[in-house]
This record gives sequence, structure tokens and C-alpha cells, in this order.
Amino acid sequence: MTSSRKNKTIYIDQEAASALELVAQGLLQPVTKLMNKKESEDVAKTGMIGSKTFPFPFILAPAGKRNEIILKKLQKDEEVILVCDNQPFASLKVEEVFEIDPVERLLQIYGTADVTHPGVQATLKRLGKYAIAGEYKLLKKPSHDGKKIIDEAKELIGASHVSALVMAANPLHRAHERLIRQTLDTTDMVVIFLLKPYNEKNLDYTLRYETLKFFVENFLPKNKAVIVPLENSYIFAGYNEIILDAIVAKNYGCDRLVIGRNHAGLGMFYDCNSNKSIIDKLIGIDIDVEIASEYVYCDKCRTLVSTNTCPHGQHHHIAYKADSIRELLELGILPPAVLMRKEISSYILSKLFPNRFKNLEKLYYDVLPVGGLLQEHTEQDFYLELMKLYQTTSLT
Repeated sequence: MTSSRKNKTIYIDQEAASALELVAQGLLQPVTKLMNKKESEDVAKTGMIGSKTFPFPFILAPAGKRNEIILKKLQKDEEVILVCDNQPFASLKVEEVFEIDPVERLLQIYGTADVTHPGVQATLKRLGKYAIAGEYKLLKKPSHDGKKIIDEAKELIGASHVSALVMAANPLHRAHERLIRQTLDTTDMVVIFLLKPYNEKNLDYTLRYETLKFFVENFLPKNKAVIVPLENSYIFAGYNEIILDAIVAKNYGCDRLVIGRNHAGLGMFYDCNSNKSIIDKLIGIDIDVEIASEYVYCDKCRTLVSTNTCPHGQHHHIAYKADSIRELLELGILPPAVLMRKEISSYILSKLFPNRFKNLEKLYYDVLPVGGLLQEHTEQDFYLELMKLYQTTSLT
């Protein structure tokens, strides 16, 4: 029987809320609720829920003295309200409250508890000593229904095979474009899960979404690609990221997950006299995981090539390092078109440096060829035309 004491409050952050939202939408199945102590111990020991892989216990152990006081007093079957950003987020019926070892939790997620690891530092600050178990209900609809978008897109073109890509597009560069096209070659439709990381080092999500949307709408076959936001919460931060990506993609209705060969989570380990990767730990999740080629620009081939097929050495290759390309943009430098499509780099620069030029019109007409007609030009127009000058080769 439900206790008469109701509406006790637990405060959670946006990262916890996003993970709880994924479960409520059925996107982390076989997880359906916050695990109790026995369930947590079983998953930690086996890496399985029933006959399906799940890499670590799904628990909620929020930090804070106020939360700890409430958690220690909660009784079975009490109702508690989970609050995020000062708004009621979910109601939870208490099944159990149990103590956890924060260090063990860090090891489960990251494979390390070294505080010099940036993910470990961030998680340690938000991790409490007590976990709360039970079923919960969201108090309002999620702002985005990605599954509905995907289902409608599949129905529109009659897609029977759907592939997934998970990327930050931070920023979107030529190798990303090649990977998307390569994936689309062997599937009816591609779903691009665009990460929404909680990281100040990233370009704004809206900026990344708009550039990816521009590419999809202008350079891919119509209705063949769908962009879905994916909250990149702490549970995706560790070495089990690929497993979780595969689980989410499958629950979204995808048949295949394509990952890059240089993916941080794609480490090899030696087990039972054979080399294996994290993909070999994926059991009972009916989705193919494919490792794509690594793309570079070769100054001998003079084009974008796979490292598997290019005969020239690394000293002829330009690697597509998103952090370095982003640094150029953040310094206000227009990256070469071989690294980024000019329409995308010009858009990003115009947003990062609004009203950058003292007299844009004068600069435009002084530096660039014009047709003689006086017209208003935007900063994005200026960058686009400037790139054309960069690509002029007669004097280089």
C-alpha cells in the first residue's frame, strides 16, 4: 500500500534527466526502470539483463546533502518527485534506496577512477552515495520524438533497411560527408544521431544542426537522411559508448550502426587466445555494427581517399581532425575547402563572428570581383567569395 507521505523532492541535473528520458521512451531497452541493489549487482557482474547486453547498472544516485537526507528517509512505495532545473520532471514510486560505492560506479562507466580523466571528474561531482530504485513516469512529454520522425520517414520512402551514424559534427567536415554518403550507398535510409554534448568546448548544437541540415537538404537524395538529436549524457562518456549507441540505434528501429575506425571506444583486447573489440561484447541486440574506413586527403592522389586503398604514406596525408578544424574557425580563419565545404565554414564563421568587419561593403568591393551592380552582401557572402579567391590557382 502506498504511503501517505508524498511529494518528497529529489533534485537531478539535465544529464540524469536525459538518461531517464531515454529509458521512458523505450530507447535503452532492455532497461525499463531504475535498478534495485540486486539487479545492479547482477548487471555489474554479468554485463547482461536477461539474454541481452547492458554494460553497467542503470541507477540514479544524485549528489547533494539535501538529496542524501531525503534519500535516507524514504520508505518503500513512497512517491517522490524528481525535479530538474526547478521544474517537476518525473514521479517515482520508491522500490528501494541503497548505498553505492562511487569509485566502483566510476570504474563501471569509464573503466578508470583516475580523477585526471575529465569525465571522471565531472561524474564524481554529480555522484552521491545513495541510489534510488523504482519505476517512474515523466510529468511532461519529451520535447522531441525521434522515433516518430524515423518511423514516418521510413514509411514515406518504404525503407526496409535503415543505418545509423552517431556524430558530433563538431564541425561537419569532408570526411563526415564521405562517411554519410558511403553509408547511404548500402542502405535505404540513414539516421544521423547528432550529439548534444554537455561540453563547453563544442560548437553550439543549433549551429551544428543547421550545418548538417544544410548538407542533408542540398547534397543528399531527398528523404534519404534524417537528423535526430541524441543527448550525450554521462552514460555515453565511457568505453562502453559503442554498445550504448548500438542499443539506442536498435531501439530507434535501425538495422545497422556504422562507426569510424578511429572511434575512441573501438579498442582491442586479448581474450581466449584471440583479438576482440568492444563490439564482440554485444549480445542479444539484433543490429549489425560496421567499422567504416578512415578517410584522409592525399596530396598525391589529390582527393579524399581511404587509408585502406591509398598507396602513399602518412606524410602525404591530411587527417580530418575536428578539434583542429574547429580551432581554425574559433580563431576566425576560413578553413581550406579541402577540409570543409565552403558553404558550411562561411556559415559558421558568420555566426561565430557577427558584425566582424567595420565596413563590409567597402571590403567586399575592394577585394572581390563584382558585376558592377551595387548590392547588399552578408558576411557569409563575403566568406564564400573569399574562398573562391583562395581556390584560384593561376598565380600559385
